Amino acid sequence: MANGNGNHTEIKKYKFLFVSWEALSGDLAWKIKNEGHEVKCYIKNVTDEYDGILEKVPEWESLTDWADVIIFDDTGFGKEADQLRKKGKAVIGGSIYTDKLEMDREFGQAEMKRLGMLTLPSWDFDDYDKALEFLKENPGRYVYKPSGKVSSEWRGFLLLGKEEDGKDVYEAIESNKKVLAKNIKHFQLQKHVSGVEVGASAFFNGEKFITPTLIAFEHKRLFPGEIGPLTGEMGTSMFWCEPNVLFKETTGKMEEDLRKAGYVGYIDINCIVNGRGIYPLEFTSRFGYPTISIQQEGILSEWGEFFYAIANHQNYQLRTKRGFQIGVVIVVPPFPFEDPSEVELYRELSILFKKPNLEGVHLGDVKITDGVWRTAGGASYHLVITGSGTTMEEARKQAYTRIENIMLVNMIYRTDIGATWSDDSDRLRTWGYLDQVLWPQGSKIK
Repeated sequence: MANGNGNHTEIKKYKFLFVSWEALSGDLAWKIKNEGHEVKCYIKNVTDEYDGILEKVPEWESLTDWADVIIFDDTGFGKEADQLRKKGKAVIGGSIYTDKLEMDREFGQAEMKRLGMLTLPSWDFDDYDKALEFLKENPGRYVYKPSGKVSSEWRGFLLLGKEEDGKDVYEAIESNKKVLAKNIKHFQLQKHVSGVEVGASAFFNGEKFITPTLIAFEHKRLFPGEIGPLTGEMGTSMFWCEPNVLFKETTGKMEEDLRKAGYVGYIDINCIVNGRGIYPLEFTSRFGYPTISIQQEGILSEWGEFFYAIANHQNYQLRTKRGFQIGVVIVVPPFPFEDPSEVELYRELSILFKKPNLEGVHLGDVKITDGVWRTAGGASYHLVITGSGTTMEEARKQAYTRIENIMLVNMIYRTDIGATWSDDSDRLRTWGYLDQVLWPQGSKIK
């Protein structure tokens, strides 16, 4: 039985089946494969991603009896995951309930409010003209967010208001409503609040949270200083810790409902926090990207052993590094936009390494041809480079030193991931949100 206690016993090898809409979890699958497990991947919308790296299969349903663990890496598989769990299969990711938490923002906010979280006022729409009328009649700073089923390209499309009368969001929606209505059918306007953006998360084994928990800071704009278009993610800084006030007041409140749903996997609540309170914004009830790659930098346990344990509702003491980790996403044009001609220009470019060192190098859309790493797919999202250290600055130095070892034509990456930690940590500690709490039921987990 997997126990995660660090004993030097031979680790049993398992069969893992990854199921995906897009090429998202290839890096995780590669990690588990490199631990010696057998891995097969079904990717519905796949081209040449992971050629020469992973075994890709044309369908997944017939392989559920073959697999020891089935992993769904995205939302939208909740029904299938629930059905497989009822059949006694070991499944990570997805449930009807947790899919709805993330995909239906109105429902997610209602659940937060029901559990006593301090939610921001929000209004849901499926008509852009009605939203514009609302903004006219209710001036203020708002954030526009997609809701419901949205393609991955549009899932992270946010309009962050900066003007107190809301005219900037109004004009952005008014001038782009035809394009928005075509791609985002349901959306939410949420009151804006200033503070530190931070996520509190953990893995859940179907019965309880696995500690330590994770505190993470995302950077979604394309350019340093939070300038430019929003992307899915350009990098994240993080650290592992025992449950604290931030976790207890947000993600920790979900334990009973996750247990009822039978959910197994990773779950995060992204928040804005300030001296007045913690304001949860949204759920991520699946692996985060590039979060799952950066977690590999900080987790010392074997991933295959860990996933087999939690998929079978076993307890597991996750072993993690002390200190901090960061991850930097490396992309090429036309990211974050879609331009087929530009994608073709950068197709199959070589990704070279000045020294033969792959420490901290994680897969985006990559393939290997005749021993050479090359760009693949159509998302222009190719690598995640990670680093760790006892301080955030040490983690930054290691990650950016590793980036200097990479040669990829016209690669784009942010140079400031983790750079705001000194200010953010001061504020979070002053407000008391990083103070450790008794968990669960009045006893600290050792």
